[in-house]
Amino acid sequence: MTKIWQGISEFTAVADTGSFTEAAKRLQISVAQVSRNISELEHRLDIKLLYRSTRKVSLSEEGALYLQHCRNLVSSLDEANRTITNLKATPRGLLKITAPVYYGEYHLAPLLNEFLAIYPEVELDLHLTNNKLDLIQGGFDLAIRLGQLESSSLIAKRLANRTQHIVAAPSYLASKGKPYTIADLHQHQCLVGSVEGWRLRDSTGKTVLTKPKGRMRCNSGPTLLNAAIQGLGLVQLPDYYVQSALSKGRLVAVLEDFRLPDDGIWAVYPQNRHLSAKVRRLVEFLATRL
Repeated sequence: MTKIWQGISEFTAVADTGSFTEAAKRLQISVAQVSRNISELEHRLDIKLLYRSTRKVSLSEEGALYLQHCRNLVSSLDEANRTITNLKATPRGLLKITAPVYYGEYHLAPLLNEFLAIYPEVELDLHLTNNKLDLIQGGFDLAIRLGQLESSSLIAKRLANRTQHIVAAPSYLASKGKPYTIADLHQHQCLVGSVEGWRLRDSTGKTVLTKPKGRMRCNSGPTLLNAAIQGLGLVQLPDYYVQSALSKGRLVAVLEDFRLPDDGIWAVYPQNRHLSAKVRRLVEFLATRL
């Protein structure tokens, strides 16, 4: 199959430029290769396509007829290449994404809607769940993951930072006092989520996991946030939950000296998706906007 096409581009280039040297420059190959491929084409066809002299190159009668068909072939091939190139450059088709529920609803979805408005040929299938789904098995193009990533074969792109804060309402702190050390947490009512514990950094810089106790446990961040605002206890939540309440004075951050460095908000995707225009553009878009 390769030999059927071999020599056609070279023959067309020589016919257009009138020169083996100029054809070689256009095709970015050697003059010898141009000459060899055209000679092999003539041998396969058993027809003389070009007359060569030291001064010029001219077409034979058969060559002039063959050139008309070759130009159509080369034009169709160029068009096919442009189509594939545009397909890679322009986002189109279905994007299947999974993301955590709260972050997906309040921070990701508005940006995805904006992305759809910019690229009308893109379709979206968004799964919001706090479970970490298998991207390969589920056929997902992309997942948004929060915090520290587990080791995997997935490609990861950091989109933004995430800061964990321990917060409480001013009324709670006025009643129960403010904790000043990690050990003080055991003397407080803590609002516990679905994680195994609160990660903090002790005075030596070492990461420690403390397991807070309290009379309320819930796997919903907004519910824990509301409970903290109501003065029911301390809670550890990411910045995108608490930043508004902090700025309005409804919550106060404590133990900031023991807070871990920022972790990440990540886009992760299978390796076979990294060349897809729709995934590449979306990741770039989210990294810029977030």
